[in-house]
Parts: sequence; C-alpha cells; structure tokens
Amino acid sequence: MELRGKVTVVTGAAGGIGKALAERFHAEGASVVLADREAAPLDATVAQLNSARPNSAFAVAANLGTEQANADLVRAAIDKFGQIDLFFANAGVGLGSDLSTSEQDWDTAFDINFNAHRWAAKYLLPDWLARGEGYFCSTASAAGLLSQIGSAPYTVTKHAAVAFAEWMSITYGGRGVLVSCLCPQGVNTNMLKGADNSNDGPSGNVVRVAGGVLEPEEVAQACVDTIRAETFLVLPHAEVAQYMALKATERDRWLAGMRKLQKRVLGV
Repeated sequence: MELRGKVTVVTGAAGGIGKALAERFHAEGASVVLADREAAPLDATVAQLNSARPNSAFAVAANLGTEQANADLVRAAIDKFGQIDLFFANAGVGLGSDLSTSEQDWDTAFDINFNAHRWAAKYLLPDWLARGEGYFCSTASAAGLLSQIGSAPYTVTKHAAVAFAEWMSITYGGRGVLVSCLCPQGVNTNMLKGADNSNDGPSGNVVRVAGGVLEPEEVAQACVDTIRAETFLVLPHAEVAQYMALKATERDRWLAGMRKLQKRVLGV
C-alpha cells in the first residue's frame, strides 16, 4: 500500500512509536487521526501537521481500554475523513511482573495490549469487507514472538496480539484486508526508560538490556517499508528472526538460554 492520499489512524500517538508513525504517515501524504489518553500532546502534534498541510490531521483523546472507546474512535475518524484505509493499533502498556501482579493490572494489560485490537477490528471490518480493502497494523513486540523476562502480563498479552494479527490475516487476507504486526526489541520510548506506563507504544524488547535500542523514527520507517511491501512481520531488529528460528528448532536450548539470561539480569 502506498500511503499518499490514504486515511490512517494511529493509537498511542502522544509520543514514542505512535507519534513517529503518525508523523511518518503524514510525510508520506496520508491524512492522520491520532488517538491517546492525553489531549495536550496530541493537539500539539496535530497543530504541527496541519500547519504543513491544512485539515490533514485530527486528534481523538480516549482511553482505548474499552470497546466503546474503540467504536467511538473508528466512528470519529470516518466522520472526519469519510473512511479509514489503515488502522495502526499501537497503544500499549508494560504492567506487571509475576503471578503476584494485581488482577486490575492483568485486566488493563489485556484490554490495552490485546482487546483494543479486536475491538477496533470489530468496527473496522464491516466497511473494509464491503469495500474489499483495508489495512490493519498492530504493535505487538518481540516479546510476542519470544518472551519478556520479568513480566508475565506483557509476555502473554503480546503473544495474544501476534496471534490475533495472524488470525486476521488468515481469515480476511483473501477478502482484501491486509495485516502487518510490529515486533521490535528496545525502542527509545518512555516505557523503555521506565518513566511511566502511558500508551506511548511499548518498547517490546525481550530483555531490557538485550539488543540495540532504536529511535521511534527508525521503527516508523520500517513500518512504512513493510506496509509498502504488504508483508506481515515488521522486525526493526533483524536478530529477532534468528531468535525465532532458534526457538522453533531448538526449544529446550532456547529456554535454557533464557533462564541463564534471566538469572544474569534479574538475579533469580
């Protein structure tokens, strides 16, 4: 898909990967709807984008941890621009550690990292299937392909996000709906730095200290390249493919290596 002239929606767009995605899509010639919890940073980015190209960007302040908020976002974007060509479900949270994590944090992790994807798809698909075209992108994580040392909620919900994207591609790919799934390792965002648990797009690294840390703009460019090629996985860190191959062919060796890495990183 070429983005020029398309209508795109990006969640978790107040900063980090989401903001970089919105800016990159806009630079490619797309109209952009930016969604996140906090209005002020969204409004600042929208003002910047509209100053470059009037009436090309729009902000929706929303907590996307409910079905209704996702339904409202889809409706607001269509009301503003007439249709949605590409929806990028990027909002994410990095909550929890082990089985002592509170039920509330488990619920929040599932609602933002996974349920928001299926809720958005529920309201996008009728129009896309009628038109015979549409593009669903989601930010999962390398943790969704591998595992996140130190966080069960992050690992489980990111695996769910990858599985849902695969299911979407299998189920609707033959009817014109394209799907891509972003699975980075470390990205220089607030979540990686531990500043907060905002919906700024997850860092997605398998281990906080593993691999190189990319800038959000580098990740956004990788997404644009993948969308243009219309392929499924976005792997800004090329080594993730090697880790996946080891996990698939030598699972016990991979698990043993992860246990050693956990002991080195966490001391347990």
